[in-house]
Amino acid sequence: MEATAKATYVRIAPRKVQVVLDLIRNKPCDEAMAILKYTPKAACEPLGKLLKSAMANAEMKDMDTSRLYVASCHADQGPTLKRIRARAQGRAHRINKKTSHIYIVLKEAE
Repeated sequence: MEATAKATYVRIAPRKVQVVLDLIRNKPCDEAMAILKYTPKAACEPLGKLLKSAMANAEMKDMDTSRLYVASCHADQGPTLKRIRARAQGRAHRINKKTSHIYIVLKEAE
């Protein structure tokens, strides 16, 4: 049995999220929460909320929360917000603000 959670349109680039996801993949949930709490990355805050949500979903499915681990997690690219920055001599440069869709799957350890 597994419990899933997803966060869509998170305003952080998927490359930055993937670095933190690599730290918590295949770890027990309590250890993953500790890693997210003490890692100084911007992606840790939304990932901590998402992991808590997945743990709550597992609890609603009557899974043993003490044996949960992060079975799989990945971040896909969402839509890009395109913004314009004024430059010298009337020119404009584009700024791409990327978004992410983040998925976490928890399973019970055997």
